Amino acid sequence: MSIERISMKMATLLAGTALMFSATAVNAASLDEIKENGTIRIAVANEIPYGFVDPTGAAKGAGPDVAKHIMDALGVEKIEWITTDFSSLIPGLKADRFDMVAAEMAILPQRCQTVLFSEPNSSYGEGLLVADGNPKDVHAYSDFAENKDLKIAIMAGADQLEMMQALGVPEGQIVTLSANSDAISNVSTGRADAYAATSLTAANLAEKSDKVEVAANFTDPVIDGNPVRSWGGFTFAQGSEGLRDAVNGELAKFKETDEWKEILTSYGFSDADVKGSGERTTEELCSASE
Repeated sequence: MSIERISMKMATLLAGTALMFSATAVNAASLDEIKENGTIRIAVANEIPYGFVDPTGAAKGAGPDVAKHIMDALGVEKIEWITTDFSSLIPGLKADRFDMVAAEMAILPQRCQTVLFSEPNSSYGEGLLVADGNPKDVHAYSDFAENKDLKIAIMAGADQLEMMQALGVPEGQIVTLSANSDAISNVSTGRADAYAATSLTAANLAEKSDKVEVAANFTDPVIDGNPVRSWGGFTFAQGSEGLRDAVNGELAKFKETDEWKEILTSYGFSDADVKGSGERTTEELCSASE
């Protein structure tokens, strides 16, 4: 194929890509459209305590409980809850399968390039789920960079992958899981020596089985000289600025109440987590160095 033909083909592909992104923005539902329809579609990743649907079909977690209050304040009559894998949340937004995500997804620069985030609703640190008795004596993510015989499991699409890469953990030592629920069996059977997740997720999984536990004396990962802490927010497709801004307005007011604090602490967030949620803005988090 000639250079001219290659250039024409690339131009066509780029034009098609531009149209696709333009269509995504046009298709994003506005708050007025959502209120007229009477229903907003909100996705969760079935990750306790951030956002999940219990056996009765009720949506719960720090994200859903706050989202319910916000939607009520905005006059949205009904929420249609959609569960999906964590790695499918952003693609689902871009494909217009839902209008908003309430999974307390960490606000990261690379994600800010493809989706919109509200201001932070939560803040949380990291942890490790290990087999009972911690037979490999691991207490930090950096242990997996220092010991090439260890394997660490992470959930597909989770930001722990970027942490491992920044710490120098080789790809061959990383076991990727599709859901948090797979962590217990992988760790307890030795397929992975630990599961890297937020401290809240690790603690919740440890409560489900006596074959695993949370690694004691955990040391927070330090990347580029800074201890790692995540800030979670509600997520929207590009083109949903109006909806995002309306959510931000109600979120700011709700965070001034004791009810908001009680929601987070009822799901295991510490006082430090609650206080920490207001220490960074989304603009700061989106523009931070990766």
